[in-house]
Amino acid sequence: MALQGMDIEVHDIDIQTSEHGAYEIEGYFPEYIVKPVHYLASERMRSHLGALEIEGVKVEIIGDVRKLLDGQVWEKPVNVKQYRHWINFEGMQVPVISLEYEHQAYLKMGRIEKAEKIKKWLDENRTRPESSEH
Repeated sequence: MALQGMDIEVHDIDIQTSEHGAYEIEGYFPEYIVKPVHYLASERMRSHLGALEIEGVKVEIIGDVRKLLDGQVWEKPVNVKQYRHWINFEGMQVPVISLEYEHQAYLKMGRIEKAEKIKKWLDENRTRPESSEH
């Protein structure tokens, strides 16, 4: 969200991917693992979650996110590619998940305050180009 222009406090970097991708990413950084990727289910969300710490920066790896819809049905794992676009950050092309998707995801998770902050930012910045597509 910060990379897309939102003024928010950054605590970590989230990498959202598939189940396979989560374990694959973890495999590239064995010396940085602080929490191995594992299946985790909560009341409203399921995923394969792990954490790295690289030069003091916490990196969360989140694979195959599934959210509980209407308190009854688990959605299919999120196809991250469907919501991904690319931004230029310090001369690098960096993949990010659209803020529109993030808004909807936070609503589904019941994190209304965060969803409202994203919606407010989107409403105030709609005329600004969000990224260059690739």
